[in-house]
Order: sequence, then C-alpha cells, then structure tokens
Amino acid sequence: MSFNIALSGINAAQKDLNVTANNIANVNTTGFKESRAEFADVYANSLFSNARTAVGGGVTTTQVAQQFHQGNLLSTNNALDLAINGNGFFVTSPGIGDLDFSYTRAGAFKRDDNGFLVDSMGNYLQSFQVDSDGNAASVSLSTTTPVQIPDTAGSPQATSQVGISMNLNSDSTTLDPAAFDPTDSSTFNNSTAVTVYDSLGESHTLTTYFVRPTDAAYTGRSSWVAYYALDGKQVNLDSGAGSYDVDVNGDGTADGTPQSATTTGGWTGAVLSFDESGNFVGSDPVNITTQQLGIAGADVLSASADGTQTLNISFNNPTQYSESFSTTALTQNGVTVGRLTNVEIGADGLISASYSNGATVPLGQVALVRFANEQGLTQVGNTSWKASLDSGEPLAGEANSGIFGRIRSSTLEQSNVDLTTELVDLISAQRNFQANSRTLEVNSTLQQTILQIR
Repeated sequence: MSFNIALSGINAAQKDLNVTANNIANVNTTGFKESRAEFADVYANSLFSNARTAVGGGVTTTQVAQQFHQGNLLSTNNALDLAINGNGFFVTSPGIGDLDFSYTRAGAFKRDDNGFLVDSMGNYLQSFQVDSDGNAASVSLSTTTPVQIPDTAGSPQATSQVGISMNLNSDSTTLDPAAFDPTDSSTFNNSTAVTVYDSLGESHTLTTYFVRPTDAAYTGRSSWVAYYALDGKQVNLDSGAGSYDVDVNGDGTADGTPQSATTTGGWTGAVLSFDESGNFVGSDPVNITTQQLGIAGADVLSASADGTQTLNISFNNPTQYSESFSTTALTQNGVTVGRLTNVEIGADGLISASYSNGATVPLGQVALVRFANEQGLTQVGNTSWKASLDSGEPLAGEANSGIFGRIRSSTLEQSNVDLTTELVDLISAQRNFQANSRTLEVNSTLQQTILQIR
C-alpha cells in the first residue's frame, strides 16, 4: 500500500509541476489566466473500520482551477486592441451567423479582408446592433452580429443649399462693378470660398466675390454686389442680376435710378443692402439661385453628373461694420463618399468610425458576457473558453454598466501569472517530487530486506 501512496504523491507532484510549467510558459500570453492544481487526500472507509487507526491512501488531484483575477493592462498604439478593466468576456464566433460562441479576455483584434474585426484565429468579434444615436437596440446574445468597419460611408448627395455669414468692412474702397474680373484682385474687395458637391460626390469650389459699388453709397443705405464662380468658371444667377439705386446728382440721396449688377464681361450678381447701423436689409433678388451648373448652363460639371443642379444661396445675418472682412460661417448640405479616417471605441464598447466626408457612424457596441461560475468554463485553447453546465449560461450586458467592466481601447490585458510566485511554486513542487521519490525508494529497500530474510 505504501508503494501506491508514494506513487500518488509522485503523480500529484508531477501534476503540480505541469501546471506551474504551463503558467510560466504563458507568462507573456495576452489574456491568459493562470491555473492552480488542487489536491485532496484519499481515505477508504467501511462500516466496521476503525477511523482512529485508519491510514490514508495517498493524494488525488481534484481540479486544475483557473484563476480569473485581473491581469495588468498594457498600452498599445492600435485602437483595435481592447482590454476589459473589470468583469466580463468578449464574445467571438467562428463564422458569420454562427451561434457557437467562444469567450475570451484576449482583445488583440484586427480587420480582415472584408473589414470584420477578428482575432488571430479568424474568429469574429460579436457586438450589439445600435441605432443612429449609438444606443443598443437589444442586449441579447442571440441578436449579436460580427463587427464590420466599412472603408466607405454613405452615397453622394448633391449640394443644393449654401449658407454664408460674414462681415463686410464699411470702410472698404468703392469700386466699379462693371470692371469686375476674378483674375484681378484689384477689381473686388473680398472673396470667400466653400466646397460643394455634385451628384457624383465630386467636390467643387464655390467662390463668392464681393464688390462695393462706387455709386451705391448714400444716406441710410449701403449696397454690395456678390458674384459667383465654380472652380474659377463664371456662374450667373438664374433670375438675372440684382439692381441698386444710383445717386446721380451726388447729393447723398438715392435718385431711384436702377443700376444692374451686370459686368461688361456678362457676370450677373446679387445685391446686398445694409442700413446705417450695418444690419442686413435684404438682397436682390430675394431668392438667390444660380443657373444650372451643367452643359445647358454654366458648363462646369462633367457630362456624367446631373447637369440640372443649381445652388440656392442664402446670407445668414451678414453685417457691415467698421472692421475687417471676416467669414463667420460657411455651410452647405452636400455630401461626398466618405473614406475611413479613424476608428474609436469608447468605455461602453461603442465602436464609431469617422470618414473623410465628416460623417461619424456608430457601427455597433462590443458585447460582453459574464458567468455565475467562471471556473466552470471549459478551456478550448487560444485563450478562449466555452460555456458548460458548471459555468452556467452566459449573461450578456453592456460594458461600463452594472457589474461589467469598462472597455479600454489601445490596451491589452497581460497574463495574470506572477512569475516570482511561480518560480517559488516550482521549487516547492520539485521538493515534493523528491520527497515522494524518497518514500518510494525506502519502501523498495524494505521490500528487498524482507526478501533477503532466511
């Protein structure tokens, strides 16, 4: 019997060595959780045995239990590296639409050739679907979907509205609008530009030129003329040029003689009027709309684009004060196709992608799960686990809420193995193995002595 006891001790010491060696081997494995060999003594009892004189039957391994305490967090330069600071597991699946989920703390994710977030084994990171405001529609494991980050966002939308807000300097030099030439900066006072888009999403530069007319300054009213060009090409108004009154006799009073804001080169412009306090009175025409931008009009768009596109231009509370020219707002409602420029993942797991067209799109919220008994999870390798009867069913939830930890982007959770402790355990297991080997050796010597008795 003593042979069996010594042999069980050797087996237990070997198991302890194996577990310790595995912990040491994975000291640099992201998301790894150390294990601990747990042992129990063995006793054989019967109804009529004397418990006070019973000798144990050795030792047995009851469980190799993983320890799920938090590992250290390591900062990286990759926004797709994720770590959970607190409780919870990431959810992965081997295929799109596959419900055979695995659970992991290793958050080293990357985009595959289709833009999906996957781990090193190609498993898809699961997320809750969100609305346009980034709110999860359903926090349920059965409704999770793989996270996909598209390279582009949206479809083109042609610009139809342009808004301009600015201050025009009341002390500006007066000029002759008829002599306006966009290639000669001495023929206009100021200019400002905004990017607009055609139906194909191609960008164009709309430039507004401001000219203060020589003969339009009179008591109580001051006028400016605005001319337009798209990519440097002349764009006239659909309703023709505006007009302003002229002070013919020079007495500072408008004589009621209309002057057209049309240049000798055929440019037609809108007239902006301001009162003596520098406040905007209105424009002529009231609704400033450009001619068609295609071949039938200004001929500044490609033949493939919608040639009927026009621009409605509005001036939003412009002013004429005695201070330098400044543009305070330029707006337009067109959109081009956006190219992916940045990905951000918040503490709540919300994944947002930013695109070159200024759009920020919420793509999903990283799904987390927890278990009633984490040590009951079944190890499947690749620092992943699967649910079992002992662990209980996975309970889904949002990061940074309840007992779920917060997600940290550009961070990885390191192995929770303490190398110093493991080396001490290694020495202890070695001593145990040697002691049990010595027990076996002594038993062998005693047996040999008995066999040599004559």
